[in-house]
Amino acid sequence: MKRSIVILLHVGFWICYFLLVLVILGAIYGSRGEVDDSKIEAAFKAILFFALVPSAISFYLFYFLLFPRFLEKKNIFLTIVYGVMVAYFAAMVGWSILSGTFGEVCDLGGEYEDEDYSEAGVILFMTFIAFVSGIIAWVIQGFLTWVKEIKLKEALVQKNHEMELALVKSQLDPHFLFNTINNIDVLILKNAEDASNYLNKLSDIMRFMLFETKTEEILLAKELEYMDKYIALQKIRTSNANYVNYQVNGTANGKTIAPMVFIPFLENAFKHTNNKKLQNAINIDIQIEENAVKMKCENKFDPTRKPTNGYNGLGNELIKKRLNLIYPERHQLEVVKKNESYMVSLTINNRDVLV
Repeated sequence: MKRSIVILLHVGFWICYFLLVLVILGAIYGSRGEVDDSKIEAAFKAILFFALVPSAISFYLFYFLLFPRFLEKKNIFLTIVYGVMVAYFAAMVGWSILSGTFGEVCDLGGEYEDEDYSEAGVILFMTFIAFVSGIIAWVIQGFLTWVKEIKLKEALVQKNHEMELALVKSQLDPHFLFNTINNIDVLILKNAEDASNYLNKLSDIMRFMLFETKTEEILLAKELEYMDKYIALQKIRTSNANYVNYQVNGTANGKTIAPMVFIPFLENAFKHTNNKKLQNAINIDIQIEENAVKMKCENKFDPTRKPTNGYNGLGNELIKKRLNLIYPERHQLEVVKKNESYMVSLTINNRDVLV
């Protein structure tokens, strides 16, 4: 939401608050007789230090501190406890300023100075006023957060449409399909059983692309299974047994992840690795931890060689935008490009992401 609208909401709240206090004080003093200068002065003292100062302190501490640290994380118990403490602190600040600046707070002038006011009762009432102001701050912040989330979801939907177009290109890469089919065709004459297994892997990959990627989340095991089959199909194009080094440490245990998070980096690694005779030309390492999953993908390439086919897969900028939308502030992406090595490190480390 625009900053001007946020400021307008805050200004509107304080105008309404000030008018409400004026109405209440007007009703109280008006019912007791004529309004003289001492009563007007006393009224403004009450507005400034009895109501406004505690409310302002409480409002902005609730708004900037308690909401993001406790309420937004749904920690209701700590939210209430710290809310009461903040409201009491705000009341004590207002009481200290009021009594220290003007002497006895209850000496509001004129004929009411002999009335019996309880200091504890006044502080308790000021705490209540401060707490109510804090609750209103939560409501305003909650509304702004809700609007922000709606806009973020709209942006995500728009980016997902762009991703779908890009993913279609990735899913239907003709070079990968044609090469794989040709390799399987040749393998049929050499080893029909192996050819059948590879054909099943290709079928599973196509099924994954067509159906599994349509949902917001899939099982992490599905993503890893796709990667394993994709690597197996790529390896039949070379006799180098050590061309790819692929390791997975840890178990998925029902964890979920957004589809096609790791796969674009894997596909790009194969597309830009030119020499299939190199040992460990591509290294993929997956680490599955309790609250995080990490992928490191490194490939060797010839910096002097230009790509010969027009298919370049998903661009890094598009991948980064998608990660920022799906996992805002919940992932770390590092890309390191050296003379003959390209390394991507991705960590997703939020409990809410990996259930």
